[in-house]
Amino acid sequence: MNSIDLSEPLPISTEDPINARILSVSEDKLAGFQEEPFREIARLSGLSIETVTARIRAMLEHGTIRRVRQTLLANDLAPGALIAWELPEEKLGAAFDFLVVEDPFSGHVVVRSTDSASAGSSFRLWSTLKVPQGFSLEAHCRYLASEIGAVRHRILRAKGIFTLGVGHVRRRTLEIGAISPERARMHAVEVRALSQEQWKVLEALKDELRPEEVGLGFWAARARSVGLSLPDFVRVAKELERMGILGRFSTFLEHVKPLSTGERVTRFNGLFHWAVPRGREREAGEEIGRFEILTHCYWREAGPEFGNVNLMAVAHGREKERLLLQKAAMDDHLRRMGIPVLYSNIFWGGRSEIKPSEILPEAYRKWCRTRGIDWETMRAGSS
Repeated sequence: MNSIDLSEPLPISTEDPINARILSVSEDKLAGFQEEPFREIARLSGLSIETVTARIRAMLEHGTIRRVRQTLLANDLAPGALIAWELPEEKLGAAFDFLVVEDPFSGHVVVRSTDSASAGSSFRLWSTLKVPQGFSLEAHCRYLASEIGAVRHRILRAKGIFTLGVGHVRRRTLEIGAISPERARMHAVEVRALSQEQWKVLEALKDELRPEEVGLGFWAARARSVGLSLPDFVRVAKELERMGILGRFSTFLEHVKPLSTGERVTRFNGLFHWAVPRGREREAGEEIGRFEILTHCYWREAGPEFGNVNLMAVAHGREKERLLLQKAAMDDHLRRMGIPVLYSNIFWGGRSEIKPSEILPEAYRKWCRTRGIDWETMRAGSS
C-alpha cells in the first residue's frame, strides 16, 4: 500500500502513475451499488484509502475529474433516446448552448460531422434526451425544435444496450481489436415503476459528490437527508441494484475539453454506425459489444435517412488513425462471424458537453412552470 506526502501539492494529471492506477479502476470498474466505493477503489488499485481519497478529492477540486457519482441505467427510469437535429449552420452554436444550459433533460450534447457527405450528414447536432415518466418525449422534442430553430429532428430510441461505461485512462493502452472472450449481454430497455421510497433513495444516490464527501461513510449523511436509517437506505439501494437500475459508481473525466493542466484526456470520439440484416441486430450487437475500446453500444433503428442503421457505438481516443483501425477491426470481426455489414459510417465528435439528464417527474413540472409551459400539455398521451 502507498501512503501520501502532504508536504507538497498532490499531482492532478491523469498521466501521473498513481492517478492513472486510481482512474483505471474508478472510471468504470465499480458496478452496481457499493457501500464504501472508495475502499473498493483502494482495494482494486492496491493503494491506501488515504491515497485514493486525497488524490480523487484533489482531482475533483481542480477539475481533472468533472464529477463523482452513482450512475443509473436511466433508460429504465425515464423514456429516452438519441436525438439527431438538422438546423441551419448559423444556428448551430446557439442551439448547442440552449440544450446545455436551458434543458436539464438533455444529457450528452455533441456537434458531429462526417468525413464526406453521406446518409444523415446534414444532422450536425446530436443529444441524448430523457423525459421523466408520465411525460412525452415527442412533445419535449417539438418544444426544443421550436426553441432552437431545428428544420428536422429524428428520435432514435434504444432497443437494447450492449456496452455502457467510460474508462478512458484504461483504454489508452488497448491493442487494436482488443476483444472480450465472451459475447456482450444485451440489456433490453424497459421503463420500470418505482415505489415512493425507491424514488426517494434514488434521488439521494444520483446526486454528485462534493469534494468533502470523498471518503468513507458518506452514504450515512445521504440516508439522513431523505429521512432513512443507513441500513434502510442500503436495503433500498440493493433493491434498485437487483432491479438492474443502478449502473456504476464512477469518477468522470472531461473527454475533449482541456483540463486546467492543459492536458486532454481524449482528442477524438467516433459515433460508429452499422446496418446489419434485420433479425440479426442482437447477434451483431453482442459481437460488437465485445470490443474493449467501446464506451457505448446500442441497438437503435435510425431509418432510411441514416442508411437504415440499426447499431451504434462510441469510442474515444487520442489518435484518429487508431480509432479508424479499431473500427476496421470491428467490421472485419462481423464479417468473420458471418454477419454482413450492409452500410457503415462514422460521425466524428467536435464541440461537446456532458451532463446527467434529470429524471424526476417533479423536476419536470417545476421546469415547465419556469418556462411558462402548461405541463399537462407535455404529458404522455396528450394531443
